[in-house]
Amino acid sequence: MPWWSWLLIWCVLTLGLCAVLGWFAVALYRKARGTLQALEFLSDQVSAIDFDLSTATSSFGSAVFADSAVLLHNVEQHRAERTHRRQLRRDRLIVRGKLMRTARYDTR
Repeated sequence: MPWWSWLLIWCVLTLGLCAVLGWFAVALYRKARGTLQALEFLSDQVSAIDFDLSTATSSFGSAVFADSAVLLHNVEQHRAERTHRRQLRRDRLIVRGKLMRTARYDTR
């Protein structure tokens, strides 16, 4: 092969590499710009929330000196709330299952 063919091959390969790197750089720039816009939107939403940390109470309490009737009531209340949440989740799954079974697809 003549020397100019090697020069032509390497020039084409180098230009192709530069084009691919440029394409990656543009794609990365667009993704970074989109991420920054999403972060700006999120920061606007977070700043709109009014946090009142002064009234936050600690849910931790020592059980050593607490009244056993109060502790039993708290445990029963927690169990009832958990049972209620499970029932709500089960009802949602049943409704979704019924909707999925009877769903009709629009074939327009």
